[in-house]
Amino acid sequence: MSTIENLKFDNKALRALPLDRSTNNVPRQVHGACFSRVTPTPVKNPKLVAFSPDALQGLLGLDLDQVKRPDFSEYLSGNLIIPGAEPAAHCYCGHQFGYFSGQLGDGATMYLGEVINVAGQRWEIQFKGAGKTPFSRTADGRKVLRSSIREFLCSEANYYLGIPTTRAGCVVTSDSRVVRDIFYSGNPINERCSIVLRIAQTFLRFGSFEIFKGLDDQTGRKGPSHGLAEDLLPVMLEYTISTFYPEIWNQPDKTHQQLYADFFREVVKRTACLVAEWQCVGFCHGVLNTDNMSIFGLTIDYGPFGFMDAFDPDYVCNGSDNGGRYSYKKQPEICYWNCKKLAEALAPVLPPSMSSKELEHFYPDFESHYHNKMLKKLGLIRQQLDGDKDLIKSFLSVLQETGGDFTNSFRILSKFPLPPEDDNQSPSTKEEWTLSPPEQHVLDYLLSHTTSYDTFLKKNKPMIPDDQLRMLATILQKEPRMLSMMGLDASQITRELEKRELLQKHGTTTETQKLSNDRELWKNWLFRYRHRLSLEKNSSDKSVPVPAELDNERRRVMDRTNPRIILRNYIAQNVITDAEKGNYEPVQKLVEALKHPFD
Repeated sequence: MSTIENLKFDNKALRALPLDRSTNNVPRQVHGACFSRVTPTPVKNPKLVAFSPDALQGLLGLDLDQVKRPDFSEYLSGNLIIPGAEPAAHCYCGHQFGYFSGQLGDGATMYLGEVINVAGQRWEIQFKGAGKTPFSRTADGRKVLRSSIREFLCSEANYYLGIPTTRAGCVVTSDSRVVRDIFYSGNPINERCSIVLRIAQTFLRFGSFEIFKGLDDQTGRKGPSHGLAEDLLPVMLEYTISTFYPEIWNQPDKTHQQLYADFFREVVKRTACLVAEWQCVGFCHGVLNTDNMSIFGLTIDYGPFGFMDAFDPDYVCNGSDNGGRYSYKKQPEICYWNCKKLAEALAPVLPPSMSSKELEHFYPDFESHYHNKMLKKLGLIRQQLDGDKDLIKSFLSVLQETGGDFTNSFRILSKFPLPPEDDNQSPSTKEEWTLSPPEQHVLDYLLSHTTSYDTFLKKNKPMIPDDQLRMLATILQKEPRMLSMMGLDASQITRELEKRELLQKHGTTTETQKLSNDRELWKNWLFRYRHRLSLEKNSSDKSVPVPAELDNERRRVMDRTNPRIILRNYIAQNVITDAEKGNYEPVQKLVEALKHPFD
């Protein structure tokens, strides 16, 4: 195990990619470079909030006794530079909410270097919140305690859920303060400057390759290195592919164009599989701009993320996303769109005729990964039948209509038993079905995790008055392009119309009637599910275990696929509230609990 002083650094990115010739650490356009050297801004009295033993020791090979050192927080806040580290800020661009924003870059993040652990693995480490860089624009380069704790916790939570993600080594806070208006209400407060140590194979993103973009027709912006793609893009691609995709780069007898196409194909596949994982666990990223899309297929840049409670396809976790561009249901579509933008960025060296063929694999990759994961969540582990997609769809439909909790509703299904071996007189209709005690328990549990009628009404209360909605619906039908001129999105109007239809359908319902309706919906679905389980049991495949063994196996698979614990917003907020009062122990306890989401 290593001490802080003898971590083995090999900062390949700074050797292989062009460096900014200027060291002037002020906001400016950075031309012809991927990194600018920077220096962290010191903070007052840094103190450790929490750390991830698995990330620090398992990835970096750091001896955990180092955490007890008096100067640990000095090093992990940037007050002292870790020997071997070479702080730098990465230059990248991005399409934000669908529009090209020009140069963005690491405005609050600093590359420290690449640590080689005892297994020979390369891990890039970063500070987030360590001060200004040339990419900070009008901001201060700082992050506060609440956002830092959220990123720390979710990075580790997603890792233990099995979702590809960047990691977080620790959070350090300080007595230095910055002003933030949390709710944009005109009531700013002073908050503690805090720093997260982030860890990943690489933090390169789609936007890293957009720095060469020419003048954008819509925004009039261009990349800071426009006109240099012919010289620098091949350099970036050689570094990226040879370092992070050596199995592609080392293929003999392939042209560079073919290697670029294989690389793009792998990025498309990883991105499709990543968003499928998000959808299967009810995770919403919140800011899927191209600058927040990892070239390695990782969940990156945790901001206003959220895990769904009650299932809602239109769930939006970002308060500034008024149009719902990055809603839960749109995440696959947006990730596909972002892959298209990456293809455009690579066009100077990868012809669209080649990249478009690779892009066609996105939705098949997504559907395959999503479907297979959903079958495991339902415990359908031995056969894939024609009606399975509809069974999954109908489950989500009932979840939506009843307001069922996404996580808990999936989790309880492992308690639903296989039909008994002597179930030869299986009921042919739902009316003939008398639920066994375990079946009744599952039904009762599902009903106990639906939303109340009052919550249903509040959730579906239209935001647009009826007369205006009728006018906008007409515009949507006849002149949809006019909506964007009015600052509106078609999805907003569609969602408002859906809310209105739901209220017309259920507007006079009582709490008792809703419970009765919910019971009927869930019983109908469970009857279908019971029948499907009987087909699983009656498989003609001779390798299928006897029913008792099959039931144990499906329960095991389900309980390792459907988490019991997720990072719900209220859980994160509770430990943040404690931390802001100086009590950091709940943060450390929570990260330990998140290590075992399926137990």
